Amino acid sequence: MSDADVTEIAIRTMMVAAKVAAPILLTALLVGFLISLFQAATQIQEATLSFVPKMIAVAIALLITGNWVLSELVSFTQSLFDTLPRLLGRT
Repeated sequence: MSDADVTEIAIRTMMVAAKVAAPILLTALLVGFLISLFQAATQIQEATLSFVPKMIAVAIALLITGNWVLSELVSFTQSLFDTLPRLLGRT
């Protein structure tokens, strides 16, 4: 296994991690931004007002995108296992 192979695997891993985490992180970001706008407009500074809607939105995002996330992770793992003989020098 060469340095280029390790770098390629690392780049692919980071790309898959970013793709998988994006829906959840963007949902939390959007809901957090909307709640902070609401809190700034009404001057209500309750911590649970920010936490509970974010938690519910992230749970809904996980339910909606969970199948896609799982299929992305499975296909990435299968591609790693498929390239394992080549990486070990056994073609």
